[in-house]
Amino acid sequence: MNGLDWAVLIGYFGVMVAIGVWSHKRVDNVSDFFTAGGKMPWWLSGISHHMSGYSAVMFTGYAGIAYTYGVTSFVTWSFPIALGIAIGSKLFAPRINRLRSRLHVASPLEYLKNRYDLKTQQALAWSGMLLKIVDVGAKWAAIATLLSVFTGISLNQGILITGTITAVYCTIGGLWADALTELGQFVIQLLAGVAMFIAVVAELGDKGIGFFEAWDRPELQGHGEPLVGPYGTVFLLAFLFIKLFEYNGGMLNQAQRYMATANAYEAERSARLSAILWLVWPVVLFFPMWMSPLLVESQKPDGSDSYGLMTEQLLPHGLLGLVIVGFFSHTMAMCSSDANAIAAVFTRDCAPVVWRRARTWNEGQGLKVARIATVVFLGLSMAAATQVNSPAFKDIITVVIKWVAGLMGPMAIPMMLGLLRPFRRSGPTAALTSWSMGLLAFWLVNYPINWNVDGGVPLQYQVSIPLAVSLVLYILIGFVKPEDTPERLAIIEKINTDGDGAAAAAVPVPAGPVDEVVRTKD
Repeated sequence: MNGLDWAVLIGYFGVMVAIGVWSHKRVDNVSDFFTAGGKMPWWLSGISHHMSGYSAVMFTGYAGIAYTYGVTSFVTWSFPIALGIAIGSKLFAPRINRLRSRLHVASPLEYLKNRYDLKTQQALAWSGMLLKIVDVGAKWAAIATLLSVFTGISLNQGILITGTITAVYCTIGGLWADALTELGQFVIQLLAGVAMFIAVVAELGDKGIGFFEAWDRPELQGHGEPLVGPYGTVFLLAFLFIKLFEYNGGMLNQAQRYMATANAYEAERSARLSAILWLVWPVVLFFPMWMSPLLVESQKPDGSDSYGLMTEQLLPHGLLGLVIVGFFSHTMAMCSSDANAIAAVFTRDCAPVVWRRARTWNEGQGLKVARIATVVFLGLSMAAATQVNSPAFKDIITVVIKWVAGLMGPMAIPMMLGLLRPFRRSGPTAALTSWSMGLLAFWLVNYPINWNVDGGVPLQYQVSIPLAVSLVLYILIGFVKPEDTPERLAIIEKINTDGDGAAAAAVPVPAGPVDEVVRTKD
């Protein structure tokens, strides 16, 4: 990097902070901070939904998969995401929007208190927050790894820089700041991705390698196969189910994008736009990665530095800075959206249970705590980032694929399936059992069983078994021990219908200590 590249990077950081300051005036209460008050246009929500699913992991971990295996990086990652979101545009997006528009909640998990009970809500909330700390930690580590390649600064310094800038704008402006910065980041990503695509095509041309000829080169032997190595058919099917839940709200931040639109139809349009972007745009981003074995030699065994090396080699200064900004834009988009989602869960779902005073917060006090919670979450995730590549977490892609994908299912199934009428019989017993047994299955498969299997348990089973255990138990216990009370059925009907009427009658408040825990906005 030279002075021009640094100017581009610093200018980008300045614009992100300015957007946060501008967005501050649009945030008057907790609903504005967490769901944009339901006033976000569908197209902005769709772009924000798309951008909040990326991070620099794509340019490190998935670049390594592309370098080593080829097109399976698209077939087993962005394609399942696109298909999952497309399915979810009908199945989940409208219902999640109604959580805000009909139940008047500000957190995606807030409805679980009445859909199941307080214990279920708290189990999913606390475990989800802990998982997100690890997940976002991997994202910070990924962008810091790239930053160290280009600037030579240490991993911890890179984590501190990116985390601090993100904390400023997303804490000040809430979800509005996240969405608007993600719109800017999308434009930057578009320019940077196209620049890199053109640079790689030009370099291949200079070497006398055509697009179709490239796949016949020895360096790309087998790279055109869609399913190779540990990324086989079982892994693809498991990932499709995982991404169906995760990218439609199971990891919380995408759910907020659906909640932020004006109505259920707008949420559906938002999801469709995001699905189209996930199907088309990653091909442009992945093409240079697929060609990277022809252009650079990775210095790391997993190939995670290949994209960074190729960028330095092919792009002139200025454009190099733009691509580096693109790396930052991906990571900051995802991390800021996660921070906002987790702050919502803590402020609306957890704090009122553990702190009596939280039950009487006014709008101003709730907004202040929401901002503090955002900063605390970012600080904890940055601390977790310093432990990536340690014996506990191993490398970045292991955290993202094994930990996050493997644990997401048990946490998301009760939340997501609880929205649907066919699963109305599944109550708190089904939810808590599927959650706890799914977590137990993850531990057994990844540790005791893995240690005792020659060569270890294949990755596809490490991520699929916890999901399968949770799904089967949730459905089975719902039939064996149905808990579809009138109160719970009323909640489900409100989520599944628009307008007023008998099916959308006022939801009774459960008796007992739950009724004083979370006071939703009327």
